[in-house]
Amino acid sequence: MKRYLTIISLSFFFTSCKENFTPREINTISVKTYKIDSTSIRAIYAKNKDTLYFAGSNGRIGTTTDGGNTWNINTLTFHDSIKPHFRSISKTKNALFALSIANPALLYKIDDTQKIVYTENNEKVFYDSMKFFSNGIDGIAVGDPTSDCPSIITTNDGGNTWTKISCEQLPKFEEGEAFFAASNTNIKIINNIVWIASGGKKARVLKSSDKGKTWEIYTTPIVQGNGPQGIYSIDFYDENNGIIIGGDYSKPNDNCKNKAITTDGGKTWQLIADNENPNYKSCVQYVPEGDGKEIFAVGKTGISFSNDAGKSWKKLSDEGFYSIQFIDKNTAWLSGNEKIAKLSIP
Repeated sequence: MKRYLTIISLSFFFTSCKENFTPREINTISVKTYKIDSTSIRAIYAKNKDTLYFAGSNGRIGTTTDGGNTWNINTLTFHDSIKPHFRSISKTKNALFALSIANPALLYKIDDTQKIVYTENNEKVFYDSMKFFSNGIDGIAVGDPTSDCPSIITTNDGGNTWTKISCEQLPKFEEGEAFFAASNTNIKIINNIVWIASGGKKARVLKSSDKGKTWEIYTTPIVQGNGPQGIYSIDFYDENNGIIIGGDYSKPNDNCKNKAITTDGGKTWQLIADNENPNYKSCVQYVPEGDGKEIFAVGKTGISFSNDAGKSWKKLSDEGFYSIQFIDKNTAWLSGNEKIAKLSIP
């Protein structure tokens, strides 16, 4: 009996610790901005406080290893004349990958050399986001439909070769349903699960639990129906709890039906803070160690924060950014038009 009482006591202790998590009241942030000329930066890969990689417009690929004090920036060209516009970036242990939008789609692998590991020619081609799984071997990128299904390419060899998934293996898309290349965050991966968020005619969430071999698709209540409406960013705190955000890019001050949460892994979604701030946002991220309660969202309308899992929000800055990526609970990197920034929570 004593042994059972001990087990019960320990269980109560750990449960109580989780329930007693107190989200922070964050009222101020510090944002240090670094000017990056001649490029709009929507795709970043933050390794730590010192090291960040970005892929931007006009073929610009850059990195810092000293926290933003100095930058190594290169301009990639295709056939010596075309400057690819990048909206997607990812990194493995051995190489950096950057994927361009528009026709032709160009996926670069950059290590000691640089080479194109995937090309796609189609007047409708437009790739929006790219991620690798934690093993650094399997990767996935998503783009707008070139026929009646989403364009999804995958790799199983660390990015050396990529294959486009047949429409026979994917959910069908309606005419006008696509993705947004707003922040490289309409893909989220946890373990073997990948979620992808769409917009336009429909705002839906695609889910695969086996690294892209099979797929399900779920409806959401996010505003939808025409081109600039839908989900711009998706994040999950764990395999069950996630958030989607977006709105109408052409009406950035609207905040109706632009954010929702799930507690069942993406099968069902519930609107949160409807008709309340924040308005249009292009990126949403859970704060590490925030118990799924602390969330930041950024967009051209500024930086907002929630400490109650998205039920209410507080605007912390009017400065516009495209993307945010946290390194730890107090530090995040941001990207925007001709700028990279580091956000610090005092």
